[in-house]
Amino acid sequence: MPLHHQIVIVGGGNAGISTAAQLLVKDKTLDIAVIEPSDKHYYQPAWTLAGAGVFDIAKTERDESTVIPEGVSWIKHKVTSFHPEMNEVLLENNDRVQYDYMIVAPGIQLNWDAIKGLKETLGKNGVCSNYSFKTATYTYECIKNLKGGKAIFTNPNTPVKCGGAPHKIMYLAADYFRKHGLLDKIDIQYWSGGTRLFAVEKYEKTLKKVVERGQIKLNFFVRLDEIDGTNKKAKFMGFGEANKDKEYWVDFDMIHITPPQSAPDFIKNSPLANAAGWVDVDKNTLQHMRYENIFSLGDASSLPTSKTGAAIRKQAPVVVSNLLSLINNKPMTATYAGYTSCPLVTGYGKLVLAEFDYNNVPQETFPFDQSKERWSMYKLKKNVLPWLYWNKILTGKM
Repeated sequence: MPLHHQIVIVGGGNAGISTAAQLLVKDKTLDIAVIEPSDKHYYQPAWTLAGAGVFDIAKTERDESTVIPEGVSWIKHKVTSFHPEMNEVLLENNDRVQYDYMIVAPGIQLNWDAIKGLKETLGKNGVCSNYSFKTATYTYECIKNLKGGKAIFTNPNTPVKCGGAPHKIMYLAADYFRKHGLLDKIDIQYWSGGTRLFAVEKYEKTLKKVVERGQIKLNFFVRLDEIDGTNKKAKFMGFGEANKDKEYWVDFDMIHITPPQSAPDFIKNSPLANAAGWVDVDKNTLQHMRYENIFSLGDASSLPTSKTGAAIRKQAPVVVSNLLSLINNKPMTATYAGYTSCPLVTGYGKLVLAEFDYNNVPQETFPFDQSKERWSMYKLKKNVLPWLYWNKILTGKM
């Protein structure tokens, strides 16, 4: 006999856990199961600061068992396939889990293998990445040991979680080099698959000044295809009308890599996915476009906004409200307008808090111009937000 739960949540990260907790705050009688194979749970937004040497990365890791809300069943397996017409999912051990309602929130997949040679050299030869718990601290080793040469920071031509992270560490590195009298000795370059530095002009204006301050050279419409760590060379391919099929082999002394990212394979290959591979949901209600008893939020969803924890914080209450309305045969009235936030660290003790919606219109929280670099906003990211995450967001209180 297959397992059966009233609500099955696929994914035990920020989105899955906070949504489960909020549902139970609203109704303790709900029968909820979370499917999550991982032993550990991570507060990933602090990895940028860990890579800059100012945050203890051990404080970003906790046992998954400690964040599963009381009363929620934890199914510690991987999902291999979805069968929405039968209201069930298949697990790696061939068990089936049936549901009345499902929330799909497995996060995003990091495609390290998409860059030839990366896995063999990551964490050595000056090749670092804050996108891994295991390698984030090596980023700081690379920064503090570099006394001259070329420092490269990459951004892929795919959606990524925390779209500002690929250049936040670059600004911190530039600030470190400046403070240590090395800025004129180090050639800092940004190689990005994007078309511009930041999508919202109000914040991009400030970031352009930060780039100028750090003497950073910008390159757009390129993707990293291959890395030769031993010889310290990286191969970029151009795309777009002006740059199509151009090949660049670039020397480096250190290189910070943001890997290409996508929806997880088991999502891409499922009936839940849209043509691009993401869970196909209505961008306002977060209900699936074809299966009315399925919702999705977070990084694996098709929502056309930046993939951040701040976005999840605004998405979760919408899913909770609309799902409970559906269960109780009431109209769904909650809507999500695409709010997301990107705390853009621009140096040690400096941060621009970017907040905006689907239309890239600023939606700011504080009664001052958030496009200015502020120490107070840096302290918010470094000291306040991690506490809120563990104590309020994951417990459904915020």
